[in-house]
Amino acid sequence: MTSPRQTVTILGSTGSIGVNTLDVISRHPDRYEVFALTAATQVEALLAQCQAFSPRYAVMASADHAGQLSARVKEMGLPVQVLAGAQALCDVSADPSVQVVMAAIVGAAGLAPTLAAARAGKKLLLANKEALVVGGGLFMDAVRDGGGTLLPIDSEHSAIFQCLPEDARHWPSRLDHILLTSSGGPFRETPLSALPGITPNQACAHPNFVMGRKISVDSATMMNKALEVIEARWLFDLPPEKIKVLIHPQQIIHSMVQFKDTSVLAQLGTPDMRVPIAYGLSWPERMESGAQPLDFSSLVSMTFMDPQRERYPGLYLSWDALLAPEGTTTVLNAANEVAVAAFLEQRLRFDQIHAVNHATLTAVLPSKPHSLDELMAIDAEARAMAEAQVHRLRA
Repeated sequence: MTSPRQTVTILGSTGSIGVNTLDVISRHPDRYEVFALTAATQVEALLAQCQAFSPRYAVMASADHAGQLSARVKEMGLPVQVLAGAQALCDVSADPSVQVVMAAIVGAAGLAPTLAAARAGKKLLLANKEALVVGGGLFMDAVRDGGGTLLPIDSEHSAIFQCLPEDARHWPSRLDHILLTSSGGPFRETPLSALPGITPNQACAHPNFVMGRKISVDSATMMNKALEVIEARWLFDLPPEKIKVLIHPQQIIHSMVQFKDTSVLAQLGTPDMRVPIAYGLSWPERMESGAQPLDFSSLVSMTFMDPQRERYPGLYLSWDALLAPEGTTTVLNAANEVAVAAFLEQRLRFDQIHAVNHATLTAVLPSKPHSLDELMAIDAEARAMAEAQVHRLRA
């Protein structure tokens, strides 16, 4: 007998992770069916996905966009129910019919539905860094209490997960440290004196991946890696000093684990997000992802270097935040979202992103949050302070 298909909700289906997830699912129609797709504003893109995958539900962030989508769905006669708002996102994440949730909404907006999926005990594929950066212990408690399975989708964390012993109880006794790799972004060799003049379009030109604009800017500043350091602390229950970062421009080695006997295990492959997505969907099995296999004979070299503090000062804020009270990582994430948005709107220079983040961390001193409401209160305070810092720098 064949196994029944697994039902999947994709939070953020029109983003790069969502699109790649649907690509992988399309290769295995006998294994997966789409239960719900969600998007913020891209009505036409979500409509096309509804045509291709016939989900039971489609959720837009606002009632206005949902109304537009609903009209188009009815016009085309699609059997899709259109919903709107934050509660609907939580509902399609926790629905008893759903087995797998891909959490790929960028930013703090994805925290509530991701928490809902965790509390409902889903197989949760985590591509939303902020769930752990913002939620930290609160989110891990929800995963544990819900009894579900948490699988990292970031290529670096997926690589670490694949290199570690399957039984998490053996991690502390065998592991010395983990090494998260990074491309170094598009300005790895740019003179430091030129960084203030970097434009949003230049910052969004990632050397290896096509990504959203916010994530691309984070890659350019290496704030994406700062968030990944924080995420790794919670995913693998590691003290901050056991998490290290290396620049590896070719991005063939996605991350490494060094064990106490000095042996190093690495996960290698072409830089294609469909690989960790396919691994997360099929875990503990493996299945075809659509990515091209790695051709070792074509590799000229693989190089590594330490990230320079003066070039990537934002990266080093991660360890500072992890050593501070737990809500401090929430402050860092909120400040960075505000600073990056201001940069993309050309209200802030590229090099001032770090200045806003650092000043906000200094000004907002939170206590440990015990609920989602407390997390959101810290988030709101940090955003207000970060916006004030943007205005101060523009004056």
